[in-house]
Amino acid sequence: MSDFPRLFAYDAWANRAMVAGLGAAGEVPPRPLAVMAHIIGAEWVWWSRLTRERVRHPVWPTLTLEQCADEAVELGEVWSHLVGELPPGSLSDGVKYTNSQGEHYESTVGDILLHVTLHSAYHRGQIASAIRAAGHAPPSTDFIHAVRQGFVPARES
Repeated sequence: MSDFPRLFAYDAWANRAMVAGLGAAGEVPPRPLAVMAHIIGAEWVWWSRLTRERVRHPVWPTLTLEQCADEAVELGEVWSHLVGELPPGSLSDGVKYTNSQGEHYESTVGDILLHVTLHSAYHRGQIASAIRAAGHAPPSTDFIHAVRQGFVPARES
């Protein structure tokens, strides 16, 4: 349980860094922006599944770079609050939900939290590749870089 606050601190920082990297690359190509918006939309969908609150965005929303920047900040705050308030033992609790294709599933809280961070990292890699293919240097969003730079707290011993 102690790693989830760190993972979500990393996720929030990496999302903000990638949005900034998209802005620094000049004119934002449509596909990387769409993938960044997907990260935002998917994180809100998963957050709503865990909190049972209204879904803010679809899985593939259409957002501007500025909207992605604002949403990334807010997502960092809500995820930090959620993982910081999880009761002991709740990671194995089941969460029933319906996916975007209308299929019904149940996953544990812990699996959902891990999925959110891995899913976002996967797509940030796609965005970094697109930035590099356009002739620009993408931001480093490696976890270990974030820890070394103090963007993510070091693991407590």
